[in-house]
Amino acid sequence: MRALLLPVMMVVLSGCPSSGGDASGNGALEPLGPPFSADAAFAHIRTQVGFGPRVAGTPGHAQQLKWMTDYLRERADTVELQPFTHTHSVSNKQLAMTNVIARFNPQASERVLLLTHWDTRPTADYDADEQARTQPVPGANDGGSGTAVLLEIANILKTHKPGIGVDLLFVDGEDYGPDEPDMYLGAKYFAANAGSYRPLYAVLIDMIADQTPRYGIEDTSQRMAPEVVQRVWGLAEDLGYGQYFPRTNVGAIGDDHVPLNQAGIRTANIIDCCDPPWHTLDDNLANVSPAGLGIVGTVLVELIFREGQ
Repeated sequence: MRALLLPVMMVVLSGCPSSGGDASGNGALEPLGPPFSADAAFAHIRTQVGFGPRVAGTPGHAQQLKWMTDYLRERADTVELQPFTHTHSVSNKQLAMTNVIARFNPQASERVLLLTHWDTRPTADYDADEQARTQPVPGANDGGSGTAVLLEIANILKTHKPGIGVDLLFVDGEDYGPDEPDMYLGAKYFAANAGSYRPLYAVLIDMIADQTPRYGIEDTSQRMAPEVVQRVWGLAEDLGYGQYFPRTNVGAIGDDHVPLNQAGIRTANIIDCCDPPWHTLDDNLANVSPAGLGIVGTVLVELIFREGQ
């Protein structure tokens, strides 16, 4: 899905000390936002995996796009489809892909962008079984988890209007690969066509539902959007999730936040990369947990509703 671009650096970053807490929070701050349902988000993962692989050109990809678009249109103020075509750098195959953008409180000038990728990897490159490496990844965590959280946030925003504008971006083609020229495609397309769009900040979420959630600070996020990192990790600590958001630098990870930062959209990446199910057939329902969904979902909901105060 994404290569580690630098050696992993276990360096404690400056800032507020990490607090403890459990998966239910219990921090110093009382939540301002409505509760986030980890179980509802997990059901969204189950639905996605039920479509099969969500690779461009497959039935599962088309089914998920329709389901996701219908779901968002029932909840968001506006939903925009952003189709694009990518020519694969090796095969020259034409790949039809689609970003989906759901907007809430579209009249607000101050906006926050939350994004994730909804596609899945066409090849299980890291599977221990060599014969399995040509098969597509189920994508319960890698592709399914971030999408599940943003869909459940859309469900919340339907009945709880935020005080600021919120844009949910579901990018396609993040994980096609096998290498970087054919990855992060939807994010590259969105960034190239963003025009004057500049939210206050953006947060990318990716691979957040593993059995042992831990979201260290990704290096590109820290270098290019340090104030966003401080905002997110500081709030997570204040909510009692400090043990899941350690102030350690986990190295630079190629992901959708890179082209957004390069385009001037200051973006931090919440990611738990890259445990053994990554890019294998074991990225399935048996190896994901609602815990991380609830933790990340709660932090994002609080970000939204605290911005509106």
